[in-house]
Amino acid sequence: MQNPDVIIIGAGAAGLFCAQAAGHRGQHVLVLDHANKAGKKILMSGGGRCNFTNLYATPADYLCANPHFVKSALARYTPWDFLALAERHGVPYVEKKPGQLFCRDSAKDILDMLLAECTSAGVDIRLQASINNIGALDNGGFRVDTSQGSWQCRSLVAATGGLSIPTLGATGFGYQIARQFGHSLLPTRAGLVPFVITEPKLSALCHSLSGTALSGVTVSCGSTRFTDDLLFTHRGLSGPAMLQISSFWQAGSSLQLNLFGNADGLSWLQEQQVQRSDSELKTLLSERFTRKLASALLDYFNIENRPVRQYSPNQLEALAERLGNWQIIPAGTEGYRTAEVTLGGIDTDDISSKTMESRKQPGLYFIGEVLDVAGHLGGFNFQWAWASAHAAAQALR
Repeated sequence: MQNPDVIIIGAGAAGLFCAQAAGHRGQHVLVLDHANKAGKKILMSGGGRCNFTNLYATPADYLCANPHFVKSALARYTPWDFLALAERHGVPYVEKKPGQLFCRDSAKDILDMLLAECTSAGVDIRLQASINNIGALDNGGFRVDTSQGSWQCRSLVAATGGLSIPTLGATGFGYQIARQFGHSLLPTRAGLVPFVITEPKLSALCHSLSGTALSGVTVSCGSTRFTDDLLFTHRGLSGPAMLQISSFWQAGSSLQLNLFGNADGLSWLQEQQVQRSDSELKTLLSERFTRKLASALLDYFNIENRPVRQYSPNQLEALAERLGNWQIIPAGTEGYRTAEVTLGGIDTDDISSKTMESRKQPGLYFIGEVLDVAGHLGGFNFQWAWASAHAAAQALR
């Protein structure tokens, strides 16, 4: 093929979206990816249903060393813009939690939509294309040598993602490109990831409750807190609440769990003591949690089960403290193996927030997860992929 105007490295969410947007602007676009299939992470996201945006996305939903960096791109391509594209393609969707839009049928609907847009825009996608070398040309532009040939281009876009879920092909290649052209990287670590528990007693509890979920749990780390579902696993703790807080947790720090969520546990127990004094504590907790969880918690905290009227005020206070301010120290997280996002990455101080272009190398752009931008759980990371890709596509020359 002839030399393209634009080469995009990465056929994931950001890369495909940027490709079709640039193609529709008249750019000749080539997408290169080492994987054997485009959009692998799209297909597995959201349990195979792809939480493709969040209607309430704001800059406050993102972690970045420069909290202002995301504002321009998010303002110029909103969740409603992407939703309009999905509706134009007839993608059936549902709103599972407020603002969280999922494919009704399959994540494949979103991938098919992106590929259809690329086809209509004349985008050339080359899979199983390993990059051997990238070099800047003396007269501007770049040369990219691959296992499928060499090309020159005016603009080069790195849409390579982060380090999360290496089994889907994630690598640190985008960071290598950044370093090659003089960019600094902020330390990376796994985000939106389950916790591993190794303390014997708590580990045994988690293992025995593996698969048990509890809704409306509040988890705190320092001044940050989230209220959402918790899931016990055979290795530790997961579920939306734990995934959210993992992005704020540092190794060795403690987490505080309030199993009553936003409710006052002591007030609830006192109320039960007045209204249902003959009921056993396990019965009451079973109604609020589950029978299996209630029984396990009483055993874990060495609390004797008896009619609630038999507990003294001090005993009720101690019980409320144990269930409402449960202090745990995870051994770590599952790491990149199961992380939904990579925290850290390319320092945004040297990236234009309006165009995603490098301030160090003209014509070089970075979009999506490879940058030091990570969203909360709930469709925010996909919205960043679309918004950053759109910003770059409008600026490519």
